[in-house]
Amino acid sequence: MSENTTEVAVGGLVLALAIGFALFVFQSTGPSSSSTSYAINASFRSAEGITVGTDVRLAGVKVGSVSALDLASNTYQAVSVLELKGDIRIPEDSALVISSEGLLGGNFVEIIPGASFDYLASGDEIVDTQGSVSLMSLLMKFVSSGQDR
Repeated sequence: MSENTTEVAVGGLVLALAIGFALFVFQSTGPSSSSTSYAINASFRSAEGITVGTDVRLAGVKVGSVSALDLASNTYQAVSVLELKGDIRIPEDSALVISSEGLLGGNFVEIIPGASFDYLASGDEIVDTQGSVSLMSLLMKFVSSGQDR
């Protein structure tokens, strides 16, 4: 009977830890009730490396994420919707760059703030964008330039 009691106690402890961990994860990553969000639009020549859910960062701090990514059939550009925290105000002359975390890291959308005193509102578009640079294409250019000599 003591083995059965021990197994029940250990099982209850494991279950309590699992529930505690689940609550911690939900509070850490769940929706924040303290601030609302707003969406801005941007078009990139190449959105290679970003997907829905990719981080949007300002000064290295996550301020939002990519909420939609599609292809504009008339311009053949990648049209993205960025969902930003409501308390973050972005000057209207800001730029967006798809940056890499490092040689083996993932990509993110970086906001380079402008100097305007007018700020973007929900639904506005950032026009100054720079798409991702493919590491493979850069290496191929480097290798092919060495063969021309």
